[in-house]
Amino acid sequence: MKILGVVPARYASTRFPAKPLVDIGGKSMVQRVYEQACKAKLLTKVVVATDDQRIAEHVLAFGGQVVMTNENHPSGTDRCYEALSLQEEEFHYVINIQGDEPFIRPEQIDLLAALLDGETTIATLVKKLADQESLFNPNVVKAVVAMDGKALYFSRSPVPHMRNTKEEEWLQKGTFYKHIGMYGYRADTLEKLTKMEVSPLERAESLEQLRWLDNGYSIKTTETKSETIGIDTPEDLQKALAYLKEERDL
Repeated sequence: MKILGVVPARYASTRFPAKPLVDIGGKSMVQRVYEQACKAKLLTKVVVATDDQRIAEHVLAFGGQVVMTNENHPSGTDRCYEALSLQEEEFHYVINIQGDEPFIRPEQIDLLAALLDGETTIATLVKKLADQESLFNPNVVKAVVAMDGKALYFSRSPVPHMRNTKEEEWLQKGTFYKHIGMYGYRADTLEKLTKMEVSPLERAESLEQLRWLDNGYSIKTTETKSETIGIDTPEDLQKALAYLKEERDL
């Protein structure tokens, strides 16, 4: 399978402008994501998809590959499709690699890529939740997974609801999954996803993957044991710097 890895990188983030260019221990965030993605064994090619010339010039300066995309894309999925359409060669799949997770592990990317067998239309990663704070944090998206590994639902609420159980006991008596927002799309499916209207479930939770479920698509999942660190705000950056310091001190 020929798989294109795309790192969407917007400059005008509402909560953290210029986020892709922020310095994390001597390297920009977008460089760290790109270099981690390039270490994955199952990706054929990796590109940064951006809407900003400053990001594009920066990527070229550190030796990366970049494509310029429309600034009006509503989501990373739409940006990934344009990046795919700009390629001179054909790819069977695209993996959307979050541009704000500088410590994404190459093994996680390969774990997801291993699901892309020609039959799978959409795939993503989940991780078991182990702390109470994340379980009840609406910024941590939860996934409900069927016994065959397909996603049943995604929510900002703690799901499933553990009836007749104290909230502090939910983690001991139930299994909860955090959604790791990296997606693999079959190329023909990706095109169809970009043409769908916002669905009722997506509008309710503000999660685009619910649009796909609403329209009858299956999302295959696989479990990763590795944690990810997403950077959405300047406060998150401090956590990332602390993590990097711990890694270097080991």
